[in-house]
Amino acid sequence: MLANGRLFVEDAWMDFAAAGLLAGLDGDERVARERLLETLLDGGVDLDELKVAVAEDRLALLPVERVLGGRYTAREIEQRTGASAALMLRIRRLQGLPEVGPEDRVFGDEDVEAAQSTQLFLQAGLSERAITEMTRVLGEAMARIAATTAATFVDAFLKPGDSEEDVAVRFAALAESLTPALGPVFMATFKAHLRESVRRGMIGRVEREAGHIDGQQEVAVCFADVVGFTRLGGEVDVEELGHVAGRLAELAGDVVVQPVRLIKTIGDAAMFVSPDPGALVGVALNLVAAIEEAGLPTLRAGIALGPALQRAGDFYGHSVSLASRVTGTARAGSVLCTQEVRDAAPDAYEWSFAGRHRLKGLPEPVPLHRARPKTEAEGSAGPEGEDAKDEHGSSAARRRREDRRRRRAAS
Repeated sequence: MLANGRLFVEDAWMDFAAAGLLAGLDGDERVARERLLETLLDGGVDLDELKVAVAEDRLALLPVERVLGGRYTAREIEQRTGASAALMLRIRRLQGLPEVGPEDRVFGDEDVEAAQSTQLFLQAGLSERAITEMTRVLGEAMARIAATTAATFVDAFLKPGDSEEDVAVRFAALAESLTPALGPVFMATFKAHLRESVRRGMIGRVEREAGHIDGQQEVAVCFADVVGFTRLGGEVDVEELGHVAGRLAELAGDVVVQPVRLIKTIGDAAMFVSPDPGALVGVALNLVAAIEEAGLPTLRAGIALGPALQRAGDFYGHSVSLASRVTGTARAGSVLCTQEVRDAAPDAYEWSFAGRHRLKGLPEPVPLHRARPKTEAEGSAGPEGEDAKDEHGSSAARRRREDRRRRRAAS
C-alpha cells in the first residue's frame, strides 16, 4: 500500500521522500517513481541499491538487471558442477567483467551450463591456457555485441515522454522475452565462422609430425583508415562521428570477397588479410570507391606482404607493422603497396611508382607503388609522380571525383 510517498510493508513503512528518492519530482512523474520504487522494494531490492540507482539515473533499468541478474555465487557453481570457484571468478575477469567475490550472486543458469562445458573442455584435453585465450577473445567480442544490442534496443523501444515506470516495465518485458532468442543467432553465426575457419585450414604431413600447426603464414595485410578522423572529431558531433565509423564497418564487410578476410574494424580503421595479394588490392580499391560514393570522408589504404602470426583471431608480425606504416604514408583516396604486393599482381591493376619512403623501424627506404583500377587509369593525367606533386590532391582522378560530387549535388 502506498500513501503520501510512504510504503507500508509488514507493519513497517518507508518514507521515499525522506530517503531522498523523490527529490525534484512532482505530479505524474513523482507518482510513477513511487510505484516503481514500491515494485522494486517488493521484489527484494534494498534501500541502498535504490539510492545508488537514483543517484546514477538508472532506476528504470533495475528491473532489466533483475531479469538478467545472477542467482548463484561462485561457491554454489562449484558445488553444482565441480568447477572451482576460483576458476569461475578467473573466467569472469578474463571476460572483462567487474571483479566480484566468491559469495556475490552474479552467476545465472547459463553460467552453470558454461561451467559444465568448461569441465568438459578440460577433460577432453584442452589446456587452461587454451581456455584462457578463448575466454578472453569471447569476452572482447561479447562486450561489443552487448553494447551494440543495448543501444539498438534503446533506439528502437524508447518512446518520447516515457516515465521511469514505463521504461522499466517495457524494457524488462523485452529482456525477458527477446534475450533467449539471441542464443540461436549467436550459435548460428559462430558455427558459420567455425566452418569457414575449418574450410581454410590445412593439416598436412608436416603438421601431423609436429603435432601442432605453425601459426605463422605468408599473407598480404591491408589497413584502411579515414583521413583526418581525429580532426573530424573536433568538427562534428559524436553521433555523426559514430555514423562514419559505423558506415566504414558496414562497407568494409560489403566489399570483402574470398579469399580476403575482414579481421576487424576499430573506429576509423579496418584491417584485412589475404593469401592472395591481388585480391586484397581489389578489395582496398573497392572500399575507397565505396566510401567516396557514400559521401563519407576520404579513405586511404596501405598493403604489405610477408610473414604474420595468427593468434586469438588477430594477426601479428612484420607484414602487419609494415602495412600500418605504409597506410600512414598513403595520400587521401589512394591505395599504396609495397614492392612485393605490386610484383604479386603486376597485370591486374595500373601501377605507378610512388618513390622510396623511410618508414619507422626499417633501416632502408622502402619502395612503394600506387595501385589504380585499369578503368580509372586509362586517360588519366599522368603517372604517380605527377599526382605526388600536389599534396592537396588536385590530380586528374581527384578532379573527376569532385566533378561527380558536384553533379550529384546539382541533381
